[in-house]
Parts: sequence; structure tokens; C-alpha cells
Amino acid sequence: MPPPADIVKVAIEWPGAFPKLMEIDQKKPLSSIIKEVCDGWSLANHDQFALQYADSSNCYITEKAQNAQQLHERIQSSSMDAKLEALKDLANYSRDVTFAQEFINLDGISLLTQMVESGTERYQKLQKIMKPCFGDMLSFTLTAFVELMDHGIVSWDTFSVAFIKKIASYVNKFASDISILQRSLAILESMVLNSHDLYQKVAQEITIGQLIPHLQGTDQEIQTYTIAVINALFLKAPDDKRQEMANILAQKQLRSIILTHVIRAQRAINNEMAHQLYVLQVLTFNLLEDRMMTKMDPQDQAQRDIIFELRRIAFDAESEPNSSSGSMEKRKSMYTRDYKKLGFINHVNPAMDFTQTPPGMLALDNMLYFAKHHQDAYIRIVLENSSREDKHECPFGRSSIELTKMLCEILKVGELPSETCNDFHPMFFTHDRSFEEFFCICIQLLNKTWKEMRATSEDFNKVMQVVKEQIMRALTTKPSSLDQFKSKLQNLSYTEILKIRQSERMNQEDFQSRPILELKEKIQPEILELIKQQRLNRLVEGTCFRKLNSRRRQDKFWYCRLSPNHKVLHYGDLEESPQGEVPHDSLQDKLPVADIKAVVTGKDCPHMKEKGALKQNKEVLELAFSILYDSSGQLNFIAPDKHEYCVWTDGLNALLGKDMLSDLTRNDLDTLLSMEIKLRLLDLENIQIPDAPPPIPKEPSNYDFVYDCN
Repeated sequence: MPPPADIVKVAIEWPGAFPKLMEIDQKKPLSSIIKEVCDGWSLANHDQFALQYADSSNCYITEKAQNAQQLHERIQSSSMDAKLEALKDLANYSRDVTFAQEFINLDGISLLTQMVESGTERYQKLQKIMKPCFGDMLSFTLTAFVELMDHGIVSWDTFSVAFIKKIASYVNKFASDISILQRSLAILESMVLNSHDLYQKVAQEITIGQLIPHLQGTDQEIQTYTIAVINALFLKAPDDKRQEMANILAQKQLRSIILTHVIRAQRAINNEMAHQLYVLQVLTFNLLEDRMMTKMDPQDQAQRDIIFELRRIAFDAESEPNSSSGSMEKRKSMYTRDYKKLGFINHVNPAMDFTQTPPGMLALDNMLYFAKHHQDAYIRIVLENSSREDKHECPFGRSSIELTKMLCEILKVGELPSETCNDFHPMFFTHDRSFEEFFCICIQLLNKTWKEMRATSEDFNKVMQVVKEQIMRALTTKPSSLDQFKSKLQNLSYTEILKIRQSERMNQEDFQSRPILELKEKIQPEILELIKQQRLNRLVEGTCFRKLNSRRRQDKFWYCRLSPNHKVLHYGDLEESPQGEVPHDSLQDKLPVADIKAVVTGKDCPHMKEKGALKQNKEVLELAFSILYDSSGQLNFIAPDKHEYCVWTDGLNALLGKDMLSDLTRNDLDTLLSMEIKLRLLDLENIQIPDAPPPIPKEPSNYDFVYDCN
């Protein structure tokens, strides 16, 4: 009678002993098998032993390797039920990097791509009678593929056109199957971001028109993946194709669709959607970079005509005089006078004002847009200032150029989007020419602030500083429309800015006297200890960190927390973002605090020294930190935001007995010291605190006033 299929005979050898032929039950855990082997040779501490292949590879046998081999065989089963169950298991196991490495070594990626390319056709005939089964099978196959590729072990350049066509076809064919559609969009995004060749092939297979309908649904995850694919295509498009793609997006009314179905939908926008909207916002504004960095050619008549048009709209110039020598002089004199009224620095040849980059020709574009689309406001500003004789005129031309430069700095035009930022502004999705409208609102604000400050040309830089503060304060409120932004600015007049500055300054000056400084110095250690305990308590609660990669996927998480006795860090991978704290016993890995050698941040982190676009991102560098332990061990983090970064670096430094040096600690220290000082000074309200201690009075002539109560 043949042995059961799960029983195999294996030859095992041990140095200095005779080899043994042993029967291994593959259903048993690997640890039990190793224990049996060790017991056969009377070896103690079986948990310190492992099985190793005797061939040239010398690879160790692990549970993951065993599972990988079994699943590789099971997904090729002829039984549909067995195949489905195997693919389901594969989708779960593929999250583990060790398992993924073993499965990929078995040429598992090629097997999955073959199943997608040709295997699915084999089941097409069965689809009508087993549609749920077919859909689940394809979903698990694509999920496993995505998880395996996310580990970065296999290059994306290895995939065929047939595979790309098949994935692209799923975007249309399985629009109603959320799982398949989501995985297909995720794969397309990764292909575009990770391979220039694949970008070109994907761009040929998928169109914006095919993606737009997915934004009009109600599933935010699908909307997020759809915008991610559009962003990827936008980001990787060659410079000469990017504007063409922007025109297609405008024709398909992408902005209004996102505004209606995403931003103004009756549900909260999650962090990943906010990030994708931020990326789209950045990429859209980056289209302005070419004009921003283009100098004006004073000899280009078409460009000079724009300046003529600004003059014509402002002053309603009459028909050109005859071109006689006398009239030419008269015309030049008239132009010089009008260009001075328009506020240009170079009155004779204002084209020279636009030779500085940034803002280059973008400033002239903004001025022309304002003159044409907000003509009344434009004429009012120009004529109002050109008729003043008190040296308080606001130079429209110079102001427009400097304001355009400032707005480009605020919106970071020309910079690549951050991998961690989700700071999008809904108001920029409410208009097709949002940057130009933004400028039009701000140039009117600048003129208003100039008048409120009664500024002269010598005050130009001061006015610009106030205007920047007004704009930044209004933007932090995240207005939902340009009209709401305009309303916020109305409430931030120059007088209001002065009040805010005065209040902030008074809060600082109140605590600079010598007695207050001495009191601060006395209670500061107590406050620092309070901050330290708060940081350690936060580490005990733990934090969920994302595993970021080139696709910035949301569904890979790991959790780390400090034990209540502050002796051990517990950490481990999670399948999904947790709701609340994760128990210590569910985190499989541990790191004793005593083993920590150092905490490094930013570019000193080992995982930040690797090559790749993600590692070069400035904002990611600012959120990266690593724990170094043993000789070469490291635990690498990318904090979800700056606050968590400060909490963790402070807490870890506190554990190591080092100073907490983060910005958050400084802010907390200032806030808590201020509160404590104010509480202690409540009894001294309306009493002037002297800068120097009062003099000690002379001794009394006698002590007759002293009584002995006994």
C-alpha cells in the first residue's frame, strides 16, 4: 500500500553521525519536524536548529519556503475549487516578504502572468455558469500579483504586451467587480510609475475616456485608484505631451467631475484620496513652469503686442497717429507716460521687466487675463493709481510681477509632489483657470492693502510681506471656493494683521522680564519631565506606520508600540489599518530597548541611502528615522506626519537618556511654560513686576514686636 501523499522520505545528515532516512509528515509544523530530527540524535535546544538543503544553494528550509512550494503546486490544480482556495491563500501569504521571495524563486510571477494572459480564457466558457467563482479566482490572482510585485524583488520591465492588454481590458470589462477593477488599476499605476517602456504601452492601451466613468461612481477606493492612474500618466508623460494631456483632461471635464463626485460628495475624503488630489493639483500647476521660466524677448512683436493690449484696455487709446517723424516722437512720449502709469519699472521698454525668471512670461499672462476677464477692476486699479499725485500710487506692473513670483513660491510651482503630503485646496478645483483667478483676487488684495498701509514705493517689500501673510492665513482655512477665499481675505485687513501681530508679540514680551525668566528656569525641568512622560505614553499606545513604495499603496501597514514597562518595542505587520490599539501579543517581533545603539534621522537613515525616487523626496526624508541595534540590525520608519515623527524621535531619545530636540518639544515647552507662568501670576494681576528685586529693608531698632507664644 503506497504511503499517504503528505508523507515523504528525506535523507538527513548531521556532522560526525550516520545519515538517516526519515519519513516527514508535511502536515506537521516545521518546528515539530525539527524537534523529531533533533530527538533522533539527542540534540537539546531544538529551537536553535534549522534544516538546510545539501545542494549547492545551501538555502535553509523555512515554513515560508514549504508553503511557497505547496501553493505553487496547488494553484496549478485541475480542480476549480482547489485552485480557488489555493489562490485565496496565495493572496494572503504574498504580503510576507520571506514567502514572496521563496515563491518568486519558484518562478511564481511567471506562472501568475501566464494564468492572466492565457489561463483566464480557459475558464471563459465556464464564466456564465460559474461567474462568482471566476471573478473570485481572477481577483485573488491579481491580488497575489500586486502583493508580490510590491516587494520590489522583480523588475516591472519583464512583462509582455499581452499581459498589459489583458490588465487594461479588465478596467472596462470588470467595471462592476470592485475587487478586479481595483487591482487592475493598481497594476496599471505601478507599470507607469516604474517603467518608461511600460508607460508608453499603457498609454496606448488605456484612455482618459475609459477612466472617467470610474470617477462618477460612489466607491471612493475606485475613485482614488483611478485618479492615481491619471496622475501617474500625467507625471511620466514627456514634457511635449503633458500639455496635450492636460487639454484632453479639460475636454473630458475631469475637474468638474472630481468636484461633483469626489470633493462635494456627501462623504469624508480619506487621506489617500486627499493625497491623490494634492498630486493632481501640483501636476496641474506645474504646467505653468514653462511660462514661469520663459524670459520675454524684447524683439518679439507678438509678445510686445500683449503690453500694447494692456495699455489699450487701460487707457482706451485712440487710433494710432501717422508715422511721421514728429508723430513718432509724440507717440513714444505718450507710450512712456502710459507705461509709467501702468506701474512698469522700465517706462521706455517695459518688455525688460519680464526678463527675470521666475516669474517670466507667466506674470504678463496673468496681467492680460486680469485685464480681459476682470476689465472693470483692472481699469479701476490702473486709473486710480495713475491719477494720484501724493506718491502713494501702487505700481500695477511691478506689483503683478512680484505677486506672480510669490504665488508660484506659495504653490511650489515646478516642484515634484511629495509622497506624504495631502494638502490639497478644494477651491482650485472650482475653476478651469484657477491660478489666474487666484492671481486676480490677490492683485486686488494687494492694491487694497497698499491703500490701507498708505504705502509709498519705499514700502513695497513691507506691503508684499503683509500680503503674503494675508494669503497664507486665508489658505490655512481651506476655503471651498474662490469666493469664500475672497471673503476670508476681506476679514484679514491690514488692521486685523496688525492686531494679530501685536497679540503674538505681547505674549512673547510679557515673559522676558528677569523675574519671569528666573521662574521659567526653575520650573522648566518639571515641564520637560511632563513632556517626556507624555511621549513615552504615546509610544506605549503605539502607532500604525505605512509601508510606502513607488505606488504609495494604502493597504500595507505595520504597527510598533512600547511595552508598559518601557523595556521592549513590539512590532509586526498588519493586514489592514487598525481601529484603536493593537495588543502586544498580536505583534510577532520584539526589540529590547537595551539593545538599541542609536536613533538616526533623515538622510542618515539606512533606508534613505538607497536609490529611488521615493528616497530622494525631501518631505519623506523629513519623516524618516531608524533604530540601529546590534552590529548591523535596523528598524526603519517613515512617520505618517510631522507630529508622529516628533513624538517617536523624542520618545526614543528619552528612552536612551538623550535630550528631546524636536520642534514639537520646543513648542510644547513654550506653551506649557506660558500656561504655568500665567497660572502662578494670577494673584499678581494688575501689579507691576519690577525688573530688579526690591532692596532689603534696614534692621528694626528693636525687636519688641516679637512675642513668644509659649
